[in-house]
Amino acid sequence: MKPIGILGVPMDLGQGRRGVDMGPSAIRYGRLQEVLQSLGHQVHDFGDVKVPVVESLHRQAEQPGGLGYLEAIRAACLDTIQALGQMPADTFPIVLGGDHSIAMGSVTGVARGERIGVIWVDAHADFNTPETSPSGNIHGMPLAHLCGLGDPRLINLGYPGAKVRPEDVVLIGVRSLDPGEVRLLRQRGVMVFTMKEVDIEGIPAIAEAVVQHFRGFAKVHLSLDADVLDPEIAPGVGTPVAGGLTYREAHLLMELLADAQLVTSLDLVEVNPILDIANRTARMMVELAGSLLGKKIF
Repeated sequence: MKPIGILGVPMDLGQGRRGVDMGPSAIRYGRLQEVLQSLGHQVHDFGDVKVPVVESLHRQAEQPGGLGYLEAIRAACLDTIQALGQMPADTFPIVLGGDHSIAMGSVTGVARGERIGVIWVDAHADFNTPETSPSGNIHGMPLAHLCGLGDPRLINLGYPGAKVRPEDVVLIGVRSLDPGEVRLLRQRGVMVFTMKEVDIEGIPAIAEAVVQHFRGFAKVHLSLDADVLDPEIAPGVGTPVAGGLTYREAHLLMELLADAQLVTSLDLVEVNPILDIANRTARMMVELAGSLLGKKIF
């Protein structure tokens, strides 16, 4: 078993609704470290990247596409890259968000300049650019920027250019897309499994397709957004969309990825304790991390 390193990025600057900056604390309170240790893992918590609170910032003048708090988001992502780079190379990193903007730092940090596959499990594609985004919120843009589309200040985080090839991305659980995202995803050849495919094909077939797609990859990052889950089981998210993954579908996906020993790093993002009920969503994310990292029914 690889040692596990936990890093928190308590950022809620990429979206309009407050609260996800408390996500890392909620996930820790949900006993993430204890659950992973009970599975036999050696776990070290590296603490949190320092992120300014909104009240300490003056929102920058609006640009085309919005991009509020861009410089603060950029700085937090750069610090995330640096913190991940300081973890030993044999570590399995788990990055706790915060909003999904943190993935621009986490994916870049774990890639370390090498080719990496990305499994983006999310109700949303986060594939907008400043030109296509209806809101201008950066948490709807990280995957596009990782693929080299959008604002150069975010594309070139850490080192110049795209960090991920679009053909090395798989989306699972998507059910809310903007028109511009649909166009870009089709143009760039991203593999997309919407909830329609989940309903028709089932999780086993999708998991097998993902495993085959990434066969031979040395690095595969799983970015898990809490809003991929149905709001009935995961109410603590800022952008809920009805009709998400069920409890068993989500666990089955994690269990099948665990069986394949495919994933080498993990994001747990977009938990909003303000909107949650008795920390239910954070505990669900901890349980899913456990399934991904070896917990079995029998």
